[in-house]
Amino acid sequence: MVPYVFKRILIVCVGNICRSPTAEFIFRDKLKHRDIHISSAGLKALVGRPMDDQAMQILKERGIDAAGHRARQLNATMLREADLVLAMERDHLAATSRLAPEASGKMFLLDKWQDADDVPDPYRQSRQVFEHVHAMIERGVESWLRYL
Repeated sequence: MVPYVFKRILIVCVGNICRSPTAEFIFRDKLKHRDIHISSAGLKALVGRPMDDQAMQILKERGIDAAGHRARQLNATMLREADLVLAMERDHLAATSRLAPEASGKMFLLDKWQDADDVPDPYRQSRQVFEHVHAMIERGVESWLRYL
C-alpha cells in the first residue's frame, strides 16, 4: 500500500502576517527539494499586507527571505483544494471547519504531534514573544516533516 502524499499544504492563522506565513516559509525552506505547494491564508486577513517586520526579520536571520509575502483571505475553495490544513489555534480549526465542513478531516493543529498547544499570536508584542512563537512554529513544522 502506498502512503498518502500531501501535495498541497495550507497554513491558517488570523491576519496572515505573522504565524501562518512564518510556518509557510519554514516549510518551504525545509521542503525546497520536494514537489509540495505550501501556502497560507488568514481567517481575517490583512489582505495585501506584507509580513510583520519582526516575524520577517527573524526568518531573515535564519536565511529565509519572506519579503514577497502578501496576506490572503482564507476561503472555502482553498480549504477544499488543500491536502492538509494546519491551523495555529483550536478556534481556527473550528472556524475553518465551519467554512468548509467537508474538508474538516484534513484539518489539524500545527502542534498536533507535540503538546497540541495553541500557537499564540505575537502581533504587536515584543521581540521576545516573536522569538518564542517562532520557536514553537519551528518545532511544529519539524514534527510534521516525517509525515510529508
